[in-house]
Amino acid sequence: MKKRLSAFFCLAAMQPILMTGCAVGPDFRPPDFKTPPHFTAAPLPAETAATDTKGGNAQRFAFAEDLSAQWWTLFGSPELDTLVRQGLTNSPSMAAAQAALRKAEENYRAARGALLFPGVDASIYGGRQRTSTYTNGGGDNTFNLYHASVGVSYTLDLFGGSRRRLEALQAQVDYQRFLYEAAYLTLAANIVTTAIREAALRDEIAATHEILKAEEKHLKVVQKQFELGAVARIAVLAQQTELAATKASLPPLEKEHALTRHALSVLVGRTPGEGHVSDFSLDRIVLPENLPVSLPSVLARQRPDIRAAESVLHQACAEVGVATANLYPRVTLSGGYGTEALGTGDLFSSPSIVWNLGAGLLQPLFHGGELTAKRRAAIAAFDEAAAQYRQTVLKAFQDVADVLRSLETDARTLQAEAEAKAAATATLEMAEKQFELGAVNYLYLLVAQRNYHRARVSLIAARAVRYADTAALFQALGGGWWNREGGEPGTTPMQESN
Repeated sequence: MKKRLSAFFCLAAMQPILMTGCAVGPDFRPPDFKTPPHFTAAPLPAETAATDTKGGNAQRFAFAEDLSAQWWTLFGSPELDTLVRQGLTNSPSMAAAQAALRKAEENYRAARGALLFPGVDASIYGGRQRTSTYTNGGGDNTFNLYHASVGVSYTLDLFGGSRRRLEALQAQVDYQRFLYEAAYLTLAANIVTTAIREAALRDEIAATHEILKAEEKHLKVVQKQFELGAVARIAVLAQQTELAATKASLPPLEKEHALTRHALSVLVGRTPGEGHVSDFSLDRIVLPENLPVSLPSVLARQRPDIRAAESVLHQACAEVGVATANLYPRVTLSGGYGTEALGTGDLFSSPSIVWNLGAGLLQPLFHGGELTAKRRAAIAAFDEAAAQYRQTVLKAFQDVADVLRSLETDARTLQAEAEAKAAATATLEMAEKQFELGAVNYLYLLVAQRNYHRARVSLIAARAVRYADTAALFQALGGGWWNREGGEPGTTPMQESN
């Protein structure tokens, strides 16, 4: 009995060895995408233009330098750093991404146990039953029956179908891991750009209030001149109109500012009415001067969306192997060992031992073309995933090229806006003095006021665009997730802080 039992469990233990046969279907290799030597066709300058204004310093493109995982700290704002970390810790979108990753990992573990190892089940049964008098020779047909056994069953992975299924599930885990990284990067970038927008709106509102005070002062001057007969009433009405127009521009700015703060609260995992979001100002945010830019050859390994698309391609490749293995025979081994008796006292005696060993072969013969059609469908899915991968790579290179070119033009735009604001300021100061002396008419002063208002608001907007595009560059380059503490994608913010 001991020899039979030992042989039985030795057969079950051979499962991992028996699964080392061939694996049909293609072996996955990372796609070979020919990368260009440069992100943009036209060469970029070594550094952007500089101007003598806040946020007007030159930015240098440091090619082949690595990007920090906490890239938002390059803006030199402790308030911004705190807000991003709060968002990464509290945001429901991050919690959902983490849960999806854990689910994929547990599904893989469950499938691995089911596919790589034999199923072993133990059962104990006790019951009372009655049989027909005609079948037992007229004897007592009521009796007790007890049964205890251990059963083992598994399917030999002769052609690698089980291994390909596991490969597909592992690719699904990788996909969820890179989706997590993409969610991490997107959330951090959204918080930074929303905070920059909030700061720009705050500065625009402050500038509008200052312009209102100046226009109210101008209105008093015009009214006094009208009372003295120096100007016509139309000048007073024109100044009142200009003042009213400036006041009318304030509520939309305040509305957009409030909505931006609401969005910022939600991004960090709070309701708009809960807690306090820091008051940002562009003056308290430092424009990064040194911009680490990855080489084109490594972008595909750093962008989480590209890595996710590669994982989808890997999964599709494994599914081709699964569909191919389904065309070949499947061998299933099973066995059982136990005891069976009419009384519990005899249940574990030698005469009560029962056992069985079996093997089954399943060879698909005719399924109406189902199996070959499924294999062709799997190949088509692989081709689809390959095309989507190429499209994702192309879009990634476009993102980087767009932002690099935008940063170069943003600097020149800010330079022009600073010059326009300086000219508008000088013109307004001169127009005010000449108007008070009666050297120019009111229309000249009114045009100078409007130009100054527009130039000041445009300069704030140009600064904000430059900050936002800098954040967009860090996002387009992948956000430096590979440099996060632990060295593995999928590290949660809580693990990172530990």
